[in-house]
Parts: sequence; C-alpha cells; structure tokens
Amino acid sequence: MSQVVSVNIGVLRVVPWTQSMGSTGIDKRPVDARVRAVGVGLESDVIVDTKNHGGYDQAVYAYAREDAEWWERELDRELTAGAFGENLTTRGVDCTGAVIGERWRVGSTLLEVSRPRIPCRTFAGFWDVPNLVKRFTQRGVPGAYLRIIEEGDLGAGDPIEIEHRPRHNVTIGEVFRALTGDRSLAKRILEAPELPASLREKATKLAQLDAAIRTST
Repeated sequence: MSQVVSVNIGVLRVVPWTQSMGSTGIDKRPVDARVRAVGVGLESDVIVDTKNHGGYDQAVYAYAREDAEWWERELDRELTAGAFGENLTTRGVDCTGAVIGERWRVGSTLLEVSRPRIPCRTFAGFWDVPNLVKRFTQRGVPGAYLRIIEEGDLGAGDPIEIEHRPRHNVTIGEVFRALTGDRSLAKRILEAPELPASLREKATKLAQLDAAIRTST
C-alpha cells in the first residue's frame, strides 16, 4: 500500500555550509501529531532560502523510503526520515516516476506533483558529502515537490491515493534529466501544462538551443 511513513518539519539551524546567510531549514524532523497543509507549506515548517525553496510550486517535498534505502547502501550509513530535507517520507510511491500534475489524496489534503528537487551545496553540507550534488544528479532520483490544491491535515500512516494522472505522462525524472544536462528532453517536458512557469521558460530555452545544435550538425 502507498502511504506516508513520516511527516517531517524543518527546524532552524545556523551552520557554516549553507548558501542562505548562515541558516537553513533543510533539517526536517519527524513529528508525531498530524500536520496542517495550508497555503504554500506545512504549518511550523521552517523555510529560510525562500528564493529556492517553498512557495506554491514547492510547498511540500516528498522522497521515497525505497530510494533512501539505496543511498544507505551506497554510503554505508543510516538515513533517518527527513534526511533528504523531505516533508513526506513515503513508501510504495514512485516519486521519480510521478507525472507532473498528478494529484495525491493524503489525509484530507489534496496535493499535486509539480517539479523535481534540484540538489544544492546546502544539501551536500547537511550530509557532509562534498561530491553529493554530482552523485545525486547522476543517480537521477530527486523526489517530488508538490503544490497544495486542497488544504487539510496529514500524518504518518496516511494512505496516498492517486486521484488523477495527466495523459501527457511527463515524469519528475524526465524533468530532472532535462534540467540537469539532457537537452533532448526539453521539448518533451513542455508537453506538461502543469510545469511551473520558471521551468517552462528554462525548458523553452533549452529546447531552442537543442534545436539549433541539431540544425548546425
């Protein structure tokens, strides 16, 4: 069964390795109580770098426990819920294979898959793995950001029910690969009308560049 393993809320930390003026909210920790999903995030969640995190298209971040277990084997270390900076640790859901615009019913909340997570130096510093950005990108399993379509509450153990999946079938994984080096996918991801405007603009430029390169060769 697809379900939420843990709901994780960020705490404020002041650290030397962050890009966000010395503080970060990447440290997400499991909570026992149910949590309200309201507006552009979860209640009490800490977002420091609001330019790159949070907001309508990045309200909630989900990462699959199955993918976390791969990293545990890769790094030979335990990764607790929230270690990826995720709000929802899931099981039974292919976050990378999720379709842009796909809608998940979790508790009384309706969430919509919006975009992949792009790794940054703050993430590498949080794990103390200097080459993590490169390794995470090569692995290509970024987890999914979600919009809050219907406000409500959610908690550990809640089933994740997919209520709608768009027919274009553009996945989180395809968007991630298009944005991190595979220009050949740029035109493909533009087929998803639910793609955030900022990513649509970037994908349009990448598609134009790819077309120009193909024409010149």
